[in-house]
Amino acid sequence: MTEEIHKGLAGVVADHTAVSKVNPESNSLLYRGYPVQQLAAELAFEEVALLLWNGELPDAAQKEEFRAFERSHRALDPRVKSAIDLLPLDCHPMDVGRTAVSVLGANHPLSEDSSPEAELTKAKELFAAFPAVVAYDQRRRRELQLVEPREDLDYSQNFLWMTFGEEAPEEVVDAFRVSMVLYAEHSFNASTFTARVVTSTLADLHSAVTAAIGALKGPLHGGANEAVMHTFEEIGINPDETREEAAARAKAWMEQALAEKRKVMGFGHRVYKSGDSRVPTMKQALDAMVDYYGRGELMGLYDGLEAAMGEAKNILPNLDYPAGPTYHLMGFDTEMFTPLFIAARITGWTAHIAEQRANNALIRPLSAYNGPEERHL
Repeated sequence: MTEEIHKGLAGVVADHTAVSKVNPESNSLLYRGYPVQQLAAELAFEEVALLLWNGELPDAAQKEEFRAFERSHRALDPRVKSAIDLLPLDCHPMDVGRTAVSVLGANHPLSEDSSPEAELTKAKELFAAFPAVVAYDQRRRRELQLVEPREDLDYSQNFLWMTFGEEAPEEVVDAFRVSMVLYAEHSFNASTFTARVVTSTLADLHSAVTAAIGALKGPLHGGANEAVMHTFEEIGINPDETREEAAARAKAWMEQALAEKRKVMGFGHRVYKSGDSRVPTMKQALDAMVDYYGRGELMGLYDGLEAAMGEAKNILPNLDYPAGPTYHLMGFDTEMFTPLFIAARITGWTAHIAEQRANNALIRPLSAYNGPEERHL
């Protein structure tokens, strides 16, 4: 009897989850039942994190308690800084993020405590601590000094403050907040499933998150937002162009790329068949950044690529497509885009780690052997 192989586990339902789902009726991503576009429109990222961890929106007392906790755990751990400083400036920032989480885990006093209370504490601390890792790594690559966090700023404001050393305009802060909410969670994607596999062995939370970061580094998962910006750069970004001129060049570039059967990142999705439901909200944030900075030529590149892909393949953009140029306009270096994804997805990963641990079964699929039959020396 020949076993049926589900390559890439396509179509396999591995477990239950109450953290998120894609609602096929509305083509909407739900966090604990709430459409993500509503959460992105109304809530601070800290509130969305509490929703993912606790299953319900926080009340005023819970918000205030977490606000104080998060702001008191923002500083870059000196041991993490020392480890980052040992890494070469030409290594990928995802390597820095992976190393930082591992160092935090190795030094955590609750590392081997997997009680629900300890896991939530570690998740909250990692949420609060990781922005300093991203901010410092970008600054050291630019030969700039560490910027200490400020407790008078919210999560998004402080993230941008530590990265750029100045208070960001309200428009930029809001676009950044929206991106964090949209990237926070997405069911059993590759990195989340990796975190659950590691958790199923009863490994510690930081090991599971470190493994998830490894999965996220790949361009078929988290690296796509970087690839989108590299595409824009290959086409050529010319601030003196009109939106229409940039669109025409981008459309011609895409048509040639498709004729050469090149893979162009930022389009299509394994789950969404009618378009990524997060794109319209992220596109609004990109529009706001384009208007704020007066960079219509970037939107021209966006329009031209989207139109050519739609006409040739009927394939729509995914979240990474508008996120990449949005982060670029904010001033983030392209290689920092996927570490920003880590900062957001820590919430979803740790919610799934808690869920896996609460009703655990070792994840150990079978394989169909297709090597040589038994043979002897």
